[in-house]
Amino acid sequence: MKKNLTGNLWMLFLVFTGIGFAQTSDTDKIPMDPNVKIGKLDNGLTYYIRNNGKPEDKLELRLALKAGSILENDDQQGLAHFIEHMNFNGTKNFEKNELVDYLQSIGVKFGADLNAYTSFDETVYILPIPSDDAEKLEKGFTILEDWAHNALLTEEAIDGERGVVLEEYRLGLGPDKRMMQEYLPKVMYNSRYAERLPIGKKDVIENADYETIRNYYKDWYRPGLMAVIAVGDLDVETIEQKIKSHFSNLEARENPVERKEYGVPNHDSTFVAIASDPEANFSQVSIYYKDMEEAEDVVTIADYKKQVEKNMFSSMINNRLQELANSSTPPFTYGFSYYGGTYSPKKNAYQSFAMTGENSQMEALKALVTENERVKRYGFSEAEFERAKKEYLARLEKAYKDRDKQESNRIIGQYVSHFLEDSPIPGAEWTYEFAKNNLDDIKLDNINGLINNFLHDENRVIVFTGPEKESVKKISEEQVLAVLNEVKNSEIEKYADEEVRENLITEMPEKGFVKESTTNEELGITTMILSNGAKIMLKKTDFKNDEILFSAYSEGGNSLYSDDEYMSTVYANAGLNEAGVGGLDKNDMNKMMSGKIVNVNPQISTYSEGLNGSATPKDFETLMQMIHLYFTDLNKDEEAYQSFVTKQKNFLGNLMSNPNFYFQNELSKFRNEGNTRYVGFPTPEKYDEMDYDLAYQKYQERFADASDFTFFFVGNVDEAQLKEYASTYIASLPASNSDEEYKAPVFREKTDEQRTKTVYKGSDPKSQVSIIWNGETEYDKEDDLAFSALGEVLTIKLVEQLREEEGGVYGVGARGNMSKIPYNSYNFSISFPCGPENVDKLTKAALAEVEKLRTEGPTEEDLAKVKETFKVQRKEQLQENRFWMQQLRKAEEEGFKLSEISKFNEMVDDLEAEELQELAEEFLGSNYLLGVLMPETEEASAE
Repeated sequence: MKKNLTGNLWMLFLVFTGIGFAQTSDTDKIPMDPNVKIGKLDNGLTYYIRNNGKPEDKLELRLALKAGSILENDDQQGLAHFIEHMNFNGTKNFEKNELVDYLQSIGVKFGADLNAYTSFDETVYILPIPSDDAEKLEKGFTILEDWAHNALLTEEAIDGERGVVLEEYRLGLGPDKRMMQEYLPKVMYNSRYAERLPIGKKDVIENADYETIRNYYKDWYRPGLMAVIAVGDLDVETIEQKIKSHFSNLEARENPVERKEYGVPNHDSTFVAIASDPEANFSQVSIYYKDMEEAEDVVTIADYKKQVEKNMFSSMINNRLQELANSSTPPFTYGFSYYGGTYSPKKNAYQSFAMTGENSQMEALKALVTENERVKRYGFSEAEFERAKKEYLARLEKAYKDRDKQESNRIIGQYVSHFLEDSPIPGAEWTYEFAKNNLDDIKLDNINGLINNFLHDENRVIVFTGPEKESVKKISEEQVLAVLNEVKNSEIEKYADEEVRENLITEMPEKGFVKESTTNEELGITTMILSNGAKIMLKKTDFKNDEILFSAYSEGGNSLYSDDEYMSTVYANAGLNEAGVGGLDKNDMNKMMSGKIVNVNPQISTYSEGLNGSATPKDFETLMQMIHLYFTDLNKDEEAYQSFVTKQKNFLGNLMSNPNFYFQNELSKFRNEGNTRYVGFPTPEKYDEMDYDLAYQKYQERFADASDFTFFFVGNVDEAQLKEYASTYIASLPASNSDEEYKAPVFREKTDEQRTKTVYKGSDPKSQVSIIWNGETEYDKEDDLAFSALGEVLTIKLVEQLREEEGGVYGVGARGNMSKIPYNSYNFSISFPCGPENVDKLTKAALAEVEKLRTEGPTEEDLAKVKETFKVQRKEQLQENRFWMQQLRKAEEEGFKLSEISKFNEMVDDLEAEELQELAEEFLGSNYLLGVLMPETEEASAE
């Protein structure tokens, strides 16, 4: 980390003067995070600066603007978002596509790294740049300055971008938008928010004149509405100098257009919005109890305490809703309630939500309203409150312990929110200390009293959304209102809070021991063999102070099942752990785990079985106990499994009405013709065919031999503690030295000729194109890397051609990889959405770019961009626990040497254009599969 002497001295001052966590009064203001420097230039531009060394040599920049679609005139609807696009298409210092081109050359990917978004009240630009190179740093701030006031907005560039924005508009078409247009006018009653969706109107995007577009930029892109936020590995003084040198010359407006704040009028009655659509994927219920008054900022300690009370309330009501979802007859797939913002920052609401079955919306509504009414009548119990406090403190403690190990891109958002919404930023230290010192002063009576202000008949909106089809019963507004009145006048029992035992394991297993232990000093990886033959691999890191990642792997999976066994259990496996472990059901486990941050999930996949999980070091033993129980004492509970099935059916009920899901399913069926083990996309009917008893039996077989497993631990692990816990909870597991191997499938997809599959689905003018090459080949690690690089190079060219030149797509990508599992193979694909009228043209353009790579290879410039991106990504990955977990597992699964990890940059440097051309020539021939999704309206003309 670059040293920030001034910041460190300031922190010492706070500590030694007692200011940091001194006794506070409710009327005191919430303190500002001492780690961030906030300033304002003479022209009104605000800036936030924080030195943060994770990841190294990287600076996260944001340009935040207090202007979005809400400020558009009638003839500008969609232009706030359009201007956001234009800032990437020609500025004073970066003409046309030079900006994206330059950033790609320094390892910043368009979309994944470089991005922006526009909302109702804000526009935010996102730019990560290297901080260890003076020239790159200077250019980064030049880009930010150009966005602020140097957009060229030429007529040619504007017209060229219309097609791209229209393609983004096209992506948003569908049932969700159609239903939103029905319910939003009621949720945001009589407000501007009901008529200013950020994507705008199609005719405005197509036809807005140049001056109307430029006027939005002139009116709202001004320093008084802007903030520059910089967080990263660079000293504060240097960043501040850059901000001043680049942004002090922005001129403050003498007579600026008023930046109005738009509210949401109240209404005296309850509104009901029932929106349905034949293509709706899911059935949902939402309840909005909108505040009668406008939202106020959280400024004082008293305000903050009220916010904590509301957090406690949400935690407790959601624990109850989770218990309902886990019940034998769940009224919804999942549900939650909370108090918070709406589409307007000036209107908060208490909101309840549920995803339901397509004929269960009334049941879900009744359940949500009943739980709210139950709280109103009886409140929450002291036991519930204690669990909520434990959960709250555990989350804050984790954030506090990892406060110096947070990535800059995860820190910066709070400062953006502070500028845009005045949300408090006291910092992780103050937040945790305040909670420890004040949480016991929070009174349950105050929390129970919140519901009286939350619930009211006026300013209430009920929203139903879901599929429209014959099998779905029609619901009327009168029926909805009747349910509300029924609950209000019904008898409701007090919540019964059953006690749960304190210990996860009731009888300790017979302890084993660590038989041998070796360490790879270069990579810092320790391998242990336990007395039962189980293998442990440990990578101790200091990347996070409060994180341990865990995974376990054993070869085999359901590839070892007979065809009948496989077809009868494949979808049941995911429901096995719904029963809980060790005699505790899921609700009991959730109660017992209050205040613990730990999870373990078993899985049986096609070629392996295993577990994945994580924990804090404090909860490490609990994680080890859960591992032991998932091997030895998984509960068997038919009711819990049927609850899982019910929720899955609710989720899947109308999913095939989604054109994209339908397309992928039909394409997958086409590719698997003749495959006797092909099961396709899950459906409600297929869940009826599953055999829970058989699935449970096969699970026990797959987890019967711990000696066939490798257990991986990565993070802040105490090695002595690991040895102790492993001896107790893993070395004690049953073992039989089975040494199983998975069975590779007999089926092979036909890939020796060009094939086309066209699918017709959907009413909107939307298409999807997939071009796929795949087959068997000898696996080679260098070729795998080169194949991946080929995909990145082609993505660059496709974006240039299909998006920037043709204006025919919003997004397009290509990716390639080689694999050793289940057999040596390659896969390469191109995918993009577009208009039906452009499918043929853009497909030909994409294949033309492939042909160029086959005949000419990539340019050195494009290959250099990809190399730099690979290196930048790897530099960050080497400091991430999840990366090392992936590498350890991959080494075990595929048998490559861990020492190869350190040779990655060398392999990248060795990549040559000729090598990529040879791979393109060998693998990307005419034997591709072309899959095309077309709307149903095109089917008749195709015939």
